Amino acid sequence: MLIVVVTMFVVLFAFLAGGMWIGWTLAVTGTILLALFRDIPLDKLLAQYAWNILTTQELLALPLFILMGEILFRTRLSQSLFRGLAPWAALLPGRLLHVNVIGCTIFAAISGSSAATTQVVGRISIGELTKRGYSKDVAIGSLAGAGTLGFLIPPSNIMIIYGVLGDVSVSKLFTAGFIPGFLLAACFMAWIMIHTAINPSLVPESERKIRIASAAEYLESIKELGPAVFLIFCVLGSMYGGLATPSEAAGVGVLGALFVARLQGELNREQLKAIGIGAVQTCSMIALIVLGASILGSAAAFLGIPAAVAEIVTDMHLSPFMLIVALIVFYLILGCFLDGFSMIVMTLPIVLPIVKVAGFDPIWFGIFLVLVVEMAQITPPVGFNLFVIQGLTEDGLGYVAKVTLPYLLIMVLFTLVVTVFPDIALWLPRYLAS
Repeated sequence: MLIVVVTMFVVLFAFLAGGMWIGWTLAVTGTILLALFRDIPLDKLLAQYAWNILTTQELLALPLFILMGEILFRTRLSQSLFRGLAPWAALLPGRLLHVNVIGCTIFAAISGSSAATTQVVGRISIGELTKRGYSKDVAIGSLAGAGTLGFLIPPSNIMIIYGVLGDVSVSKLFTAGFIPGFLLAACFMAWIMIHTAINPSLVPESERKIRIASAAEYLESIKELGPAVFLIFCVLGSMYGGLATPSEAAGVGVLGALFVARLQGELNREQLKAIGIGAVQTCSMIALIVLGASILGSAAAFLGIPAAVAEIVTDMHLSPFMLIVALIVFYLILGCFLDGFSMIVMTLPIVLPIVKVAGFDPIWFGIFLVLVVEMAQITPPVGFNLFVIQGLTEDGLGYVAKVTLPYLLIMVLFTLVVTVFPDIALWLPRYLAS
């Protein structure tokens, strides 16, 4: 077994170091393992793997949510969110710095993508906040941290991938993400309040007093938030109202996004072409990664690697809490070199059996994985949200990572809290099932 494990890691990292795409790397590694250590008809087996994974019903939601995000990225939703949230954020200590967190929370309930959430909200908020004299450090840091909520608050592309590869209910994963998602957003807002109270200069002097807007301004803000609320109702309302499955809700969301884009006058031939190309490119990349992960995961299970690793970890006699701490450290290190999708698909075949043996609920572990993937989004040098913000602001990656550090630490502490109190994630799915 040691030879099999060593061969797997040598082949895997050799191809990664050679610059091969992650999807091909996973697929080729799994194929080589089966060819070397099992005498089986690989052509028929691999064809069956490909068919089984790419025709999974739950996976249908993924390209639809990606298409929805591409449509919304080309609308004026970011301007509407900022104008709609500004009067309400002005009621809180820290004032408009909360727009990033609240805006990302709302958009996360629409898009399912961390990068899309960060980019759509940041396109307007960073410029507006710095122009008004707010601290650029807090504006960028809060956007990077809150942008990760796109993976935690349903619908979530990462949860769909985990559900398909781990054979876990996507609907239950979506339900489990609600309370942790909103609690994490509340933690970010609490830190902004504390930070601005300690250092008032982070907010311009002219805006330090809490301001109550006029009734007309609040009515106008509700109108501006209308498109986002409508889309949330389309996706989450249809799903949790019992009218649609996650895949059907994604289809409803696409129709809703097209409707919003049409009302805002953003749909033309060039835009539709860009939407189609962007969606196809993203879907193709993710499909290849998922297929490669399925092949490697099936090969590893066929060769008994997960069971062997789980036995080794069990013999170490780690407490469940220390196992989770070790996994947090492991994923933080891994997140310095790999994106979130790659982290999950590469490690899930090995890690999931271990946490099951340790007694953790697969639904809870899905939320844990999403949280550590969120951390990977803001850890240099491969933190994808950092690159998105770097593109928006043209600041150095080191600076963006530095001002994001408090939000990374909040996420680490929050993950430990969810480990100690797993009902934060499990209570709502259990309640709705009862």
